Amino acid sequence: MRAPLPLLTSQDSLVALMIAVSAADSEIRTAELVAIQALVNHLPIFADYDADRIKTVAQTVFDLFEEEDGLDALFGLIRDSLPERLHETAYALACDVAAADGLLAQPELRLLEEIRHELQVDRLHAAAIERGARARHMRV
Repeated sequence: MRAPLPLLTSQDSLVALMIAVSAADSEIRTAELVAIQALVNHLPIFADYDADRIKTVAQTVFDLFEEEDGLDALFGLIRDSLPERLHETAYALACDVAAADGLLAQPELRLLEEIRHELQVDRLHAAAIERGARARHMRV
């Protein structure tokens, strides 16, 4: 029997999605972790966020990924705690983490598609967000 799922704040939900994207290909790369930390440290949406919560949120994501219906449970937690006005922000952060290491594996792409669907991010808006992430993470 599964323990009760923790309540997430809106900021926790954003962090959880970033961690989920990083873990989607079963290999969490240093560049992705650095990107998550940098986003949490510098974006206004995380101004009052306790960065020590990242570890707890990460463990919740990892625990859910071990379960058969864990991704659905994660999306349920996120839907319950993330206001609609932050859905595009969540998708943008997920795209930034996915692009951070310069590699987009199929599991990451599939998860981004599911995130877009679950958060009901308009396809045109999603394309613009994806393009922006790609531009920010280009290499010479």
